[in-house]
Parts: sequence; C-alpha cells; structure tokens
Amino acid sequence: MPAAFAPVLPSRYGREPEPAPGAGVRVTSDTLPGLESVSPADENSVWLHDALLGPHSADIVRYLSLARSTGGPVLDLGSGAGRLAVPFARHGFAVEAVDRDASALERLDGWARRIGPQVAGLVVTHRTDLTELRLAGSYRLALLAGAMVTAVPPARRPELLREVASHLQTGGALALDYTAHQLPGLVAEPQRTWAFQVPRFDGIDEWVVARQVFDLPSMSERITYYAARTGKLSTERVVLTTDKWIVDPERLAAELHSAGLHIEGRRRHRIDERTESVLLVCRTDD
Repeated sequence: MPAAFAPVLPSRYGREPEPAPGAGVRVTSDTLPGLESVSPADENSVWLHDALLGPHSADIVRYLSLARSTGGPVLDLGSGAGRLAVPFARHGFAVEAVDRDASALERLDGWARRIGPQVAGLVVTHRTDLTELRLAGSYRLALLAGAMVTAVPPARRPELLREVASHLQTGGALALDYTAHQLPGLVAEPQRTWAFQVPRFDGIDEWVVARQVFDLPSMSERITYYAARTGKLSTERVVLTTDKWIVDPERLAAELHSAGLHIEGRRRHRIDERTESVLLVCRTDD
C-alpha cells in the first residue's frame, strides 16, 4: 500500500532553525523514516501497520522474484495477517507462516480461505515467538520481512539465524530487511516526532502523531503512535507502541556468517539524509 504521508519534521534538522508552529511540513512520495511497527496489530490497526511499512511496501515483488529463483517451500517469519504469505500462496508457493499473534494468524487463514481452497491448502500457520523458534521442516526460502529482524533482541538473534540456516535446503536463501539509521543522526537527535495521515479506503479518516525515541546505550528504540480515527458519527483515539532494536550492520553480518550464511546481495534505498532501508539476500555456504 502506498504511504502518501505528509510528515512533520523533527524539532531540528541539520543546521536549520526550529520551524515555527504550522511550518516545517515536508511531503514525501511514499516513505517515512523507520516508523514501521513490529508489534502485533489488532484488526482496527492493520491500515496503520500496512502504511508504516513505508520503505518495504514494494518488497512483495522483490521477494516473489527471489522465490521464483529458489522455489518453495517458503518460511515467512513474523508473517502477521499474511501480507506476504497469501500472495505467495496465490502464486503457487507452499508457505509456512510463523507469528506470535494468534489473531493475526486467524486473519491470515480467513483471507486464504476466502480466496479459495487451492490457496488455503498451500498455507500452514504456526504460532510462536521468534526467540523460541523450533522448526521441523526444510525450506528453499526464509523471509524476515517488514523489518522483523529488529524485533529480535540482539542476544537472541544468533540462535534464530542458526535455527533458520539449519533448515534451509542446499542452495536455499534467507532474505531480510531493516531500517538503517546513521549513528551521527541518532546522537544529534535521539527523539523525533512525525505527523501523517494513514491511507484508508473504508470511510475512516486516520491521523497519527508518532513519537520516536532512540536509546543508544541499549541500541533500542520505542515508537509511540497517537492515532485519531474519525468516522461519520464518532472519533476514536488510540495509543499504540512498538519496541525495536537498532541493527548494527557489521554485527549482523558476523552473525549471518557464524550461522553458515553469506550475503549474496545487498539492496539499499535512501529514505532521507539519515536513514535508509536495507534488504539482504543470504545463501547457505554449502
């Protein structure tokens, strides 16, 4: 889903002065810098969660292209309500979807069933936290999409990568993406505030103010979303939070190597002067 936002710049940016009230609004074509959520989404928040994927909104096409080269089965880690798993099944790939949120997996199953038995028959769901992942099958492609790698504590990430790598078939691949923040930018501005409208097509107007706070000692961040959803008769105000880990690219590369994977391809997409999205394609060493 395109995220046609109008974000408000943080309190300061570069050497320019703080904008006056009502000023400082910049319009980006499709992205916000690293506001994607890795927390479970209830049914009323799926529009926001889809929109927050911003830099990863085109990943379905890229991952499908990769699947055509690797073949299936496909392992979708942190699948949510099936943003990737269902399209993959529609293209004929057997998919195992893993998520910690039971309600999201129920929505995934319902979506697949509505399409038809052929698609539903290609999707298997499994509820577990990624830090407790124990796999039984083998796969040609594993996905950590939508910045899900940032949901895994760094201390637990090597174990997860080893588990996934050990269940990839020969020539299989692990693909993952994340938002990369430049360290000088985090030091200069560890707290940022954004305001934007969520694209919705259900008759609800939704505006969000997102407060992004980075904690460099722990290499973590918390984002709080203050949402106002206005319908014909009423306005609902909701507060949501997500906690993520800031990825150190060198540490991640070392963990992938230790798990028996090598980085075959790296794609970067610049979001703004301080932030970019990174997509890695990793292959087994054997």
